[in-house]
Amino acid sequence: MGIRKFRPVTPGQRHKAIGTFDDVTTSVPEKSLVYGMRSKGGRNNYGHITVRYRGGGHKRKYRIIDFKRDKDGIPAVVKTIEYDPNRSARIALLFYADGEKRYIVAPNGLKVDDRLMSGDTATPDLGNALPLKNIPVGTVIHNIELRPGQGAKMVRSAGNFAQLTSREGDYCIIKLPSGEIRRVLSDCKAVIGSVSNSDHALESSGKAGRTRHLGRRPHNRGVVMNPVDHAMGGGEGRHTGGHPRSRNGLYAKGLKTRKPKKHSSKYIIERRKSK
Repeated sequence: MGIRKFRPVTPGQRHKAIGTFDDVTTSVPEKSLVYGMRSKGGRNNYGHITVRYRGGGHKRKYRIIDFKRDKDGIPAVVKTIEYDPNRSARIALLFYADGEKRYIVAPNGLKVDDRLMSGDTATPDLGNALPLKNIPVGTVIHNIELRPGQGAKMVRSAGNFAQLTSREGDYCIIKLPSGEIRRVLSDCKAVIGSVSNSDHALESSGKAGRTRHLGRRPHNRGVVMNPVDHAMGGGEGRHTGGHPRSRNGLYAKGLKTRKPKKHSSKYIIERRKSK
């Protein structure tokens, strides 16, 4: 893994910095684990735009990722490390001993021909998935479940990792990348190691066209709109728009939007660090 920088031959290449892809071993995905994906352009099932500034971009195919890692006790061999256009991390194709093939989110340092295992009998080695109760305290983990058997929900993007800090009865205490410290049931699974493609945060598109290829359209600031279009719009000349708000009038900076009586709040020991 590394970052490629370019000579400033053109304005677009002056600040361009992209990944080297030297960890990717093939460019053709496994056909049985891929299906076509329609571009939604930020629209819901009624055709209404619910996420603005989306649309266009390169056509993608979705890779079916195994977030559950429920093939317990069956060894698997890593056949390829691949690029996935739908996520920031790399993915790895596993060939199981019973003939089944599955994609997983590749941990940092995983290589072709490595052998992986999941379940209670698995050892706490890189890429193995096992319950939190079997993982030594202090271990770096990712792809963490919130409910047993639900599949990984936390710590899935490039370069991220959490740390198992301690245990309290039926719960394990985990420090998340955001700085939040929370309890998770000991029966929930997690994968050993950190997520691959750790240099993703250092990448820079260099020009607007590369951003358009990702399906992101130009973003208009609220203060340049009219009052009918945004809560911060209108005014004579250049106005700041008052307190930063979202389009529907909610405060955008500093207002706590989490429900105070949310059920899962009792599992959070320490909230994430505010900027």
